[in-house]
Amino acid sequence: MTLVPLFVNLSLSYLKLFKMTLRNIILTFLLINSSLLAQGSAGSSASYEFTKLVDMPTTGVIEPGNISTEILALPFGVVIGKVTVSPFRNFSLGVSYGGENIIGTGSFKWYKKVGFNAKLKLISDTKLLPGIAIGFNSQGKGLYFSDLKRYENKSAGAYLAVNKNYSLLGYFSLHGVINYSFENGDNDKNFDLQIGFEKTIGGFISFVGEYDFAFNDDKSIIGKRYGYLNFGIRASISNSFTVGIDIKNILQNKNLPQYKNIERGLFVDFVQPVF
Repeated sequence: MTLVPLFVNLSLSYLKLFKMTLRNIILTFLLINSSLLAQGSAGSSASYEFTKLVDMPTTGVIEPGNISTEILALPFGVVIGKVTVSPFRNFSLGVSYGGENIIGTGSFKWYKKVGFNAKLKLISDTKLLPGIAIGFNSQGKGLYFSDLKRYENKSAGAYLAVNKNYSLLGYFSLHGVINYSFENGDNDKNFDLQIGFEKTIGGFISFVGEYDFAFNDDKSIIGKRYGYLNFGIRASISNSFTVGIDIKNILQNKNLPQYKNIERGLFVDFVQPVF
């Protein structure tokens, strides 16, 4: 009878050791595979530029002949998909669409409009000059409020973006945007200003952050005049895939009863040449 408990304990010990060994092998394989193949948009070995930080657009444009497929998951089951193509150098255009309660239970609540975006890079970043781009994006994020004719987070609308890159243990980039959103059914029609940064961490990871002053969202029932502070981690897991985790609304700048806590989001981007 005493052999049975001993046999059980030995079996559990070997099973635990096997699980730990298998987990370590898988993690090691993933790390080696990522370090060898990672050339997405994150890290100092990135093969293409960020086109946005968390929410704010950058001067980055995908390479000509490429197509970018992006999926964003946000609270309350919000999922937004975006497809962007670059027909020629320094120019891209695309469409986006999504809805609420896509992940979860109950009925889907699709957005009423398809979003459109376009970007033209006017100047590439050099030692003397910052990068400059103009663009348009009509896709807001989060819940949509029909009575206010706006998204929870307004779209950028028409914008001017600038950036400057520096060598600092990899790369450190500063970004700025001035924009005017056409979602002004809440009678808050001001221009807006956003600032942000990207810091590479090794060859295939980047840390990004941004602050949206939200001048166009401080007179409605949504914004509290604190602005929106967001951070994110991006990792290139292959030469085409970039994944990320976003921590949003850190200052809790929303009067909405649903948003008493900081928000989380997931991001996936896949870039592939098509012609």
